[in-house]
Amino acid sequence: MPEIVTLGEALVDFTYNDSENGIFYKQNPGGSPANIAAAAKLLGVKTAFIGKIGMGIFGNFVYDTLSSLGIDTSGIVRDKDLLTALAFIKTNESGKREFTFYRNNTADMNLRFSEVNLHLIEAAKILHFGALLLESEPSRSAVTNAVEYARDKNKIISYSLNYRESLWYDTDIAAAAMRSVLSYVDILKVSEDELELITDSSNLLPSIYKLMKYGIKAIIITQGAKGCVIATPKGIREVRSYKTPIVDTLGSGDSFMGAFLSRIAALPSALLETDTAALTEFAEYSNAAGAVCASRVGAIPAMPKNEDILACMRDNPLL
Repeated sequence: MPEIVTLGEALVDFTYNDSENGIFYKQNPGGSPANIAAAAKLLGVKTAFIGKIGMGIFGNFVYDTLSSLGIDTSGIVRDKDLLTALAFIKTNESGKREFTFYRNNTADMNLRFSEVNLHLIEAAKILHFGALLLESEPSRSAVTNAVEYARDKNKIISYSLNYRESLWYDTDIAAAAMRSVLSYVDILKVSEDELELITDSSNLLPSIYKLMKYGIKAIIITQGAKGCVIATPKGIREVRSYKTPIVDTLGSGDSFMGAFLSRIAALPSALLETDTAALTEFAEYSNAAGAVCASRVGAIPAMPKNEDILACMRDNPLL
């Protein structure tokens, strides 16, 4: 049975490529929760994914990819009438990624709580979920009820926002929806921009203080190539990343989170008994996972194995 279950969207990423033969978009499996399940599985942890996808060539591509990695797919619902979401991604001249989504009433947005495989949650140690399905009903209730169920079963609950502005009608609505589940969360991963969005503060320490009031035990603020900040009730630490060539940052944050949760899953004791020093070690390992992923093309195809991460930590200097 799985140690980590992820809940949310699985989709197909199309990444822009400009070659001498012309412009094309390369197809890769994607969706942050699906990516995180893949990242942890490649590091030797049993994982499962809960979500809803279509039939057709794109749904088959996602399902076959996750299945081929050994991820438990018994929580995937296949819908013959709804399409699998698509995302087209291009990196602009400033290095920022631009996303165009084809996600209007797609299968993932129509996941219902009655379709959530609760047996997977019962068997797991960790439930991880993302914020995209909180955008509308019925998926919002499906996620919220699943997280409540996991809390009642004393599971470790992990949450990453993966905010995409174009998928929300309004930033205030997005912030409120993303905050609505924080009281259930043990581990929270946010970027600096996401931190400001949900706390309405650009100052790091007051933002962390606001989030700690929800009872969150570990907050991870990712800072791109620089690394991350780890905050717990016992302290705050900056954790630098490794100097590696950056080729494609798609999926690097998910690789980070998959690596981090793989370490949490291996703990012999509960998260409550873990100190900031141990989480800092986990973050160092996870920074290396993200750095390796960013040095390759794609999301799931770029996810590292344990030996890749250890080699990165051994062979590359800290930034």
